[in-house]
Amino acid sequence: MHRVSRTWSARNRPPAASTALLALLLVAVLPGAAGCRETDEEPVRIRIATGSPTAVYHAFGRSLAAILNRELPNVEASVVVTAASAENVRLVGSGAAELGFTQADVLPPAGATDPAVVAVARVYDDLLHLVTTAGGPVRTVADLAGRRVSVGAPGSGTEITATRLLDAARLDEKRAHREHLGLDDSVAALREGRVDAFFFSGGLPVRAVEELARDLPVRIVDLGDWTEPLRERNPEVYVSRDIPRSVYGVDPVTTVANPNFLVVRADLPETLIREVTRLLMERRAELGAAHPAAGRMSPRSAIATAPLPLHPGAAAWYRAAKP
Repeated sequence: MHRVSRTWSARNRPPAASTALLALLLVAVLPGAAGCRETDEEPVRIRIATGSPTAVYHAFGRSLAAILNRELPNVEASVVVTAASAENVRLVGSGAAELGFTQADVLPPAGATDPAVVAVARVYDDLLHLVTTAGGPVRTVADLAGRRVSVGAPGSGTEITATRLLDAARLDEKRAHREHLGLDDSVAALREGRVDAFFFSGGLPVRAVEELARDLPVRIVDLGDWTEPLRERNPEVYVSRDIPRSVYGVDPVTTVANPNFLVVRADLPETLIREVTRLLMERRAELGAAHPAAGRMSPRSAIATAPLPLHPGAAAWYRAAKP
């Protein structure tokens, strides 16, 4: 777990109204907090389940943790490196993390989701990348037949989306050999010729793909024809999005995308999550400096979190903000 440094000073305390709100929060969260000095209180721990150190989730999580540490009194926020979406949902649901990021397609349909896991916001869309070498034989999904492809780390959203796409293409394990590698290992395997291509689902730009494209001629395979087959099997999850030439300096393509959510433990106090939501929305420019995908949120789009309900604290902030 990477520990994010914590800073606090009088000049960057929240305004009086927020401070009063947080005083109530600390009484609710910490037994015996009333009447105690700030220095005597146990800190409120917020662990943010992210993903690979080079993925968007991690950059977003680190920036969010730094903001929470700076802006909220007596909070200690840190990030947890994980295999991403599916593991993040499990960690939040089990109480091993307080916040986490996940793709929508990892979640079961409405009514079947874990009641312990609810949403703070829809944060941005993940775009599925199928990356190969520019001079290689893989130009379409069908070209993966008889070849080695990384479908993402076990328990990741990439693995779920890539597996669904390969199943829709009728490329089972016998027809396309699937490696289960995380982003960094997938990039290394493509460089070294141990795989012919790899999938990764992330917000634009994916830094590891950006760096790979600077070092090695690559091709991003067009996946636009696969949005509808995936939607037929998983209604209301997938949409088509473009990856323009400006992102990686390669030919533009259309691909499959699905929403990302910031999820939270349902039992966390409403006052705390209202403040987390406020900072998530009010510090979008700072979050966007950590990664452009993190700066694309808006209160209006953030409330679209189906199949997950919003945490009451998040819902209260959005109602007050009238997105």
